Amino acid sequence: MVPLQKRDQFDNLEKHTQWGIEYLEKYTKFVKERSEIETNYAKQIRNLSKKYQPKKNSREEEESKYTFCRAFLTTLNELNDYAGQHEVIAENLTSQIITELSRYLQDLKSERKSHFHDGRKAQQHIESSWKQLESCKRKFERDCKEADRAQQYFEKMDADINVTKADVEKARQQAQMRHQMAADSKGDYSSYLQKFNQEQNEHYFTVIPNIFQKLQDMEEKRIERLGVCMKTFADVDRQVLPIVGKCLDGMTKAAESIEPKTDSQQVVESYKSGFEPPGDVEFEDYGQAMKRTASETSLSNTREGKEKPTTKTKGKLWPFIKNKNKSPKQHKEPLSHRLNDFMTSKPKMHCLRSLRRGITLNSHVRNLIEGSGPEDFSHLPPEQRRKKLQGKLDELNKDIQKEMDQRDALTKMKDVYVKNPQMGDPNSVDPRLSEIGQNIEKLQFEVQKFEGWLAEVEERMPSKSDTHRRSGLYETQNSTTVGNNCAQDRESPDGSYTEEQNSETQVKANIAPAPAQAPAHPTSTTPEFDDEFDDEEVLPTIGTCKALYPFEGHNEGTIAVAEGELLYVIEEDKGDGWTRVRRNEDEEGYVPTSYVEVFLETNAKDS
Repeated sequence: MVPLQKRDQFDNLEKHTQWGIEYLEKYTKFVKERSEIETNYAKQIRNLSKKYQPKKNSREEEESKYTFCRAFLTTLNELNDYAGQHEVIAENLTSQIITELSRYLQDLKSERKSHFHDGRKAQQHIESSWKQLESCKRKFERDCKEADRAQQYFEKMDADINVTKADVEKARQQAQMRHQMAADSKGDYSSYLQKFNQEQNEHYFTVIPNIFQKLQDMEEKRIERLGVCMKTFADVDRQVLPIVGKCLDGMTKAAESIEPKTDSQQVVESYKSGFEPPGDVEFEDYGQAMKRTASETSLSNTREGKEKPTTKTKGKLWPFIKNKNKSPKQHKEPLSHRLNDFMTSKPKMHCLRSLRRGITLNSHVRNLIEGSGPEDFSHLPPEQRRKKLQGKLDELNKDIQKEMDQRDALTKMKDVYVKNPQMGDPNSVDPRLSEIGQNIEKLQFEVQKFEGWLAEVEERMPSKSDTHRRSGLYETQNSTTVGNNCAQDRESPDGSYTEEQNSETQVKANIAPAPAQAPAHPTSTTPEFDDEFDDEEVLPTIGTCKALYPFEGHNEGTIAVAEGELLYVIEEDKGDGWTRVRRNEDEEGYVPTSYVEVFLETNAKDS
């Protein structure tokens, strides 16, 4: 920067540097507003993703089996991650630009203030020296004038003959003194002038240029820092582009995973009834008198058949019955009537004889009132009914397994109490064991009941391999009253039970009877579960321990303990830092050895 000798240059530099600081503050405010926009945008995107997330209800769970529903859920999750990247942008803008610039602005203001303070101080010093030099110069000028006047006065006195010699001598001495004072002032003036010139040279060629150079460096650093921040502003966006790209790729992949045929097949499977269409309608020729006469009597024959059924055909609804011995005189309803009856059919009421199969009238009426349908799902088409029954059987078997596990755990606890009476009373476990045994019996009874219904449905459903359809394959069911349905479902014309009861009896007969008593499991009714649990070895108690600290036990295989809790030790630390403990028969797991104080029994220590 060229050395400047004008005082107003400091004023110009002050204005320029102040404008530079204000510009930096303006850019900082810009970045801050951009960060707030990113934060609000990310919040709105997250709320949008959350708003359309599936709710915890049966309808949404039903939708999850379709590929387009799963694709939309994936899109929502990816959109949530996408919002997270905008939060990252906002955080990086704040930490890498806003915070840094705010700190730098404080340092910049302090540095600028220091430089201008030094400049003003140097300017004041040179001005003070100049004033002092002017003072010395004026004094020298006065002394010189006084010396000239004194010399002229002496010369005048010396030329005057009337003046005494003493006055002349006095004037001469006065003139000499004035000349000496002028000489001294000249010396001081000359000395200070030399000093001032040296200081002025240092001021304009050293001090001021250094201050200006510092101000120039300060400005260049400010501009450079602003450029770095602008580059960071772009880099913050660029850093999240790979993850944003992955989010978008995930959305694209989810969209490409949609399979229309698979979804439509899911709909087919969900609503497939299992019914086969009725057979061909036979041609009835009314052109011949004989057949016309027969057709005129067919109504009476049909009416008599309604009032007094004498055939041995079982009374079932037409979609389930294959008519192998079809009478040519039987009256056939038009196909449209059959379809209308089938489409508008209502769930049939069970007659009181269904009580023998384990359905109580109260539960049946309650199910109808609640809108859930009969317990045996008889209001559903065969295929849907089979799926519902199979699902119910799976749930019951899971419940039985849970009860069996609890019974096994309690049995082990009872054995421990028998071996170690100080740990607990063995008889205290018996009420719970008895309750579990009753629960298992009830669940097994329910299993038998639903297995019977499932066998009935599978027996009635047409074979999948049977693709040959013949005319007269189904038998028309004319009666639609509840009472007739009950009677036809359960009884033959002579009052005896028909195929349904026989199949039901057969299913019950195939179920193995429960053993009278099992040594290890007094309430067991299914020996196959006993065999499974007999193979599992029961770990004996080898001591006790006290929890010194609380442990949450989130990992699989661990158990949560509270501080001060007493537990049973079933396996001591084998060098891996974990001790296996038991709270009760169905709660055991590992805890860190350093978290507990172990008290092993004497026998365990000796072994």
